[in-house]
Amino acid sequence: MSLRAAFISLLLTASCASASQPELVTDRSTPAHQAADAAMLKSLDRDVFFNGAYAGPTGTLGYRLMSPPAPQPGKLYPLIIVLHGSGAVGNDNSSQLGALAMSWSAPAIRKRYPAYILVPQFAERSANYAPSATDGLLAAKPGPNLLTLRALVETLKPQFAIDPDRIYVTGFSMGASAATQAVLQDQNEYAAAVAFSGIAPDRAAAAQLKDLPLLLVHGDADTENSIEPDRALFAALQRQPGGAKARMLEYRGMEHTVPPDMLLATAWRDWLFAQHKR
Repeated sequence: MSLRAAFISLLLTASCASASQPELVTDRSTPAHQAADAAMLKSLDRDVFFNGAYAGPTGTLGYRLMSPPAPQPGKLYPLIIVLHGSGAVGNDNSSQLGALAMSWSAPAIRKRYPAYILVPQFAERSANYAPSATDGLLAAKPGPNLLTLRALVETLKPQFAIDPDRIYVTGFSMGASAATQAVLQDQNEYAAAVAFSGIAPDRAAAAQLKDLPLLLVHGDADTENSIEPDRALFAALQRQPGGAKARMLEYRGMEHTVPPDMLLATAWRDWLFAQHKR
């Protein structure tokens, strides 16, 4: 039985979502689909992401950047920042191009979602964890290198046709934890965030995140990053006055990974691209 068939719950409120509410996963849940997707992702050319390096306030940050396939003069495009997990920490400017980053270069995805895709590589952790005084669960704290990422984005804006109202941040594991930290550092920068299998910030930050379209995705069998901090943050967001724009997608039985049926799915990307800052 596939992970999706076993259980996927889309939480738009404290209760289960109704059938009339939109799902964020396209059904690519069969083993045949996932095997084909994995093979295709491995075959993609990394050279569509050009190499760059930026000397910022906390050191030099290597990065890869992919442009829209055929940018039109005078048109602005979203910027999607993809943050890597701890396994890609280094300075080879290549290891950060994992499945989540490479999925944006798949021909059908790249055509449907023309955008600038920024994939930085951190030489040290971009987020660290410690027990929260709020509830005792782990909570993420930002690494100093996020300040250089912020400066890099500001440098890229005038160089490329980037729409300042459609800057999105996503990531896996440590990168997911860093994604929400990046938002907290600059709440006026990001139009939306998607965090796969990360550690949430301290739940006291819910008031700062309540207006952010945020998608939390996590497996309940994750033994590396427990799902509980994400659940606690989502609950705290739902308690905010006026509710919150956060959604949470849980996979029953899934361990520490990006859900295979989401790597090339369009539904969650449609949701992401529908978010605008103004």
